[in-house]
Amino acid sequence: MKSTEEQIVKKFQFYSDSVLSGLAEEDRNEIEENIRYRKYKAGKNIFIEGAYPSGIFYVKEGKIKKYKSYSEGKEQIIYICTKGEFFGYSAMLSEEPYGDSSAALEDSTVGYIPKEVFMKILNRSSILSLTLLKNLSHEFGVMVNNVVTYAHRTVRERVALSLILLNHKFKTDASQDCCVEIVLPREDLANMVGTAVETLTRLLRQFKEEELIEIKGRKIILKNEKQLIKIADLY
Repeated sequence: MKSTEEQIVKKFQFYSDSVLSGLAEEDRNEIEENIRYRKYKAGKNIFIEGAYPSGIFYVKEGKIKKYKSYSEGKEQIIYICTKGEFFGYSAMLSEEPYGDSSAALEDSTVGYIPKEVFMKILNRSSILSLTLLKNLSHEFGVMVNNVVTYAHRTVRERVALSLILLNHKFKTDASQDCCVEIVLPREDLANMVGTAVETLTRLLRQFKEEELIEIKGRKIILKNEKQLIKIADLY
């Protein structure tokens, strides 16, 4: 049976890691032969809003944030991609400029598949076409759910929800059965929640005093996930 956290996360999680699932061996081999890998330092942009796509991206290692920029340098993080996820393909498929930007949250290795390679396989693979259609439909539902959920919750509720989602994102094979350490700059966490850093810091201090989380420098560890889920009003 899935845990409560997994059931909640499902509503906010893309499934782009399944993009190449079920592909014929010939198609998969062609993609693997043409994918190019590049290392990005934390904070380095992969692409920026308004640019035209020339391929799609794959997270081999690390974490990538997708975000919108606003006036005075403010950001709103709309999604975090982790190991195994693809991103940047919706703009390429629609032949439109990127509607958001992406940057490395930590030192990351990102693969790039050129547009001509991907489109050639897409045109001959009904499996890839169906998978992309399913993924894009699901991602639209996730984005609608995000907008509705975050718009109708207090900042305290949004912080609790963001910590639950991040706890899932920062899980590794080694941390499955022990404490997960969320390592994220406070500014990025504030941008994900949609609040000021000062407000975020105050609420994190409250959560610590309530023994809901543990804070070790930049690291956050959830101590009472059930209570955070209750605060986020997700039951």
